[in-house]
Amino acid sequence: MKKFKITFALLAFIFFAISCSKSDDSPTPELLAKDVYTCGYESNGTKNVAKVWKNGIATFLSDITKNASANAVIASGTDVYVTGYEDNGINNVAKYWKNGIATSLTDGSKNAEGNAMFISGTDVYIAGYEYNSTKSVAKIWKNGTPFSLSDGTKDVYANGIFVSGTDIYVSGYEYDSSKFIAKVWKNGSPTSLTMVLI
Repeated sequence: MKKFKITFALLAFIFFAISCSKSDDSPTPELLAKDVYTCGYESNGTKNVAKVWKNGIATFLSDITKNASANAVIASGTDVYVTGYEDNGINNVAKYWKNGIATSLTDGSKNAEGNAMFISGTDVYIAGYEYNSTKSVAKIWKNGTPFSLSDGTKDVYANGIFVSGTDIYVSGYEYDSSKFIAKVWKNGSPTSLTMVLI
């Protein structure tokens, strides 16, 4: 009986979804007018070059003689922001690019990377990490100013960021000896979400 109820509910939902759908599913002119941005890197045979694509057209972000990657892109008005890293020959330097102009978030003395970003008004928020001597420290940067989310005793990475009013939400994970723990921070205060043993 339970299986019948679940099947009936599923069929009812499908019927409802079909009956509510438009007869013409072709893209609207508004959708066709939207620009599509993506970012990443492309190998030139010897190095990975950070790039951003707008509607399939690529723009170089990094020096073609250094390894680099673009990890996140946001378009805000007429401005395009990208975050990632570029190596300095020794370490990866966390960076963001605004309309192709690079700003370093770290000094290059330790490996670091920008993984996610959010634009709120004129403020640029970036989530990522920077190594201390032995561990990865989860960080956010607001307009280039760093804030640590972890104390450097465990490997912790920040991979997502969202800002709502005065609240800053960051997602990421912590690695502790044999387990990964998903985390979310609200205004710097962490909450553990999961624990996965490996």
